[in-house]
Amino acid sequence: MFAVCLVALCWYGMMAAHELGHVIGAWATGGTVTRVLLHPLSISRTDVSPNPSPGIVVWLGPVVGSLLPLLPLTLWRRHETVRNVCRFFAGFCLIANGAYISIGSWDGVGDCGQMLRCGTPVWMLVTFGAITVPGGLMIWHRLGSVRQYFAAETTVTLRMVSSTVIALSLLLLAEFILFST
Repeated sequence: MFAVCLVALCWYGMMAAHELGHVIGAWATGGTVTRVLLHPLSISRTDVSPNPSPGIVVWLGPVVGSLLPLLPLTLWRRHETVRNVCRFFAGFCLIANGAYISIGSWDGVGDCGQMLRCGTPVWMLVTFGAITVPGGLMIWHRLGSVRQYFAAETTVTLRMVSSTVIALSLLLLAEFILFST
């Protein structure tokens, strides 16, 4: 239950950080955000119109989506379990954003299509993934073995399970309420 909820939280959190990057890009370049879609039953999207700098807006999604989750790792020092959850999330975001951009360069899907239309060379998309995916895997590697993690009886506590279930439930509820229109 803990692992499933944690992965789901990471997925929805990654999409939120990624879309926040697009929003920051739009605001920073004088664009107007007309819609942010963050619904649990769809892939996230940010619509910007007018969009005076589409290249900046599209790139800030994966850049902020990869870098923002690293921030808690530099700030959080107190509780090792929370720090490990932050590590897992940061690694997840690096891998997800990097794989999305590098693999998407092959067929121009989603943000990658916009990046290519804005003149970004394919090698740059592949390089982004070649940096972020191994970076995420390196962060995950520092967490130790998955087998050891789940074999240890005291690693996942009832409090951790209930916290992730509650956090995921609240996140999904918020997304249904805020993004259903």
